[in-house]
Amino acid sequence: MRRKVVVAALMVLASVVLVTNALAESATKEECVAKVKEAVQLINEKGLDAAIAVINKKDGGFAWKDSYVFVVDFQGRTVANPLFPNHVGMNQMGLTNKDGVMIIREFIEIAKTKGEGLFEYMWLKPEEMQKPKDQRISSKKASYVLRVPRQDMFVVAGVLE
Repeated sequence: MRRKVVVAALMVLASVVLVTNALAESATKEECVAKVKEAVQLINEKGLDAAIAVINKKDGGFAWKDSYVFVVDFQGRTVANPLFPNHVGMNQMGLTNKDGVMIIREFIEIAKTKGEGLFEYMWLKPEEMQKPKDQRISSKKASYVLRVPRQDMFVVAGVLE
């Protein structure tokens, strides 16, 4: 009997650890704001080329948990992206969600008019991309946008709920 109790207790403990680790892998809005500000500070201190080289590295500190920082110019061209290096140099001005919201245009509007802000919209979680298009379910996403001072570009990071 005692052995069964110990085994059950260990199983409960293991489950708690697994759930805690899974939850710890989700970035927060606060982390996104902090990482975006850190990237902008790096650009200001090290210069654009040196900062972009760091931001583009998968292990450069700007990709964490389930989020990452990316940099886009006001023409919609991706300047840096540590998780999707194939996006660098690509113009994504026409990027839309299922509702037709033009995401990059919204980011540019925030950067140009307010300088910074949180933008909420619907977006697909990575696991949804594996499903047929007609079966995909969008989730709420919040992205923090911050303009790089004296430059026509901005930095973004976001979290899915």
